[in-house]
Amino acid sequence: MMRRRGVGVVGVAAVAHHAGKKGAQQQAAADQQVAEQQAAATAAGVPEVAPAPEAAPVDPTTEQLQNLANLHTQGILSDEEFAAAKAKTLGI
Repeated sequence: MMRRRGVGVVGVAAVAHHAGKKGAQQQAAADQQVAEQQAAATAAGVPEVAPAPEAAPVDPTTEQLQNLANLHTQGILSDEEFAAAKAKTLGI
């Protein structure tokens, strides 16, 4: 009966090493490409795009009123239900 040689710790480590090395090479290539694109845009006089500003926090009462208005517009709340819910939200 023939005995198969199994993949030992050394074999697994070699595969992991090569996979990690290839991933690092791909990441380095992607980083280089981004740097080249940014350099080309700068040379062409294209301004960099600023990140979008963070949205201002919405007041919970305003958010609740908007939700109620949406439900009313969709016909889910009647005029009377909307008025009652709005008064309750506003504390009147």
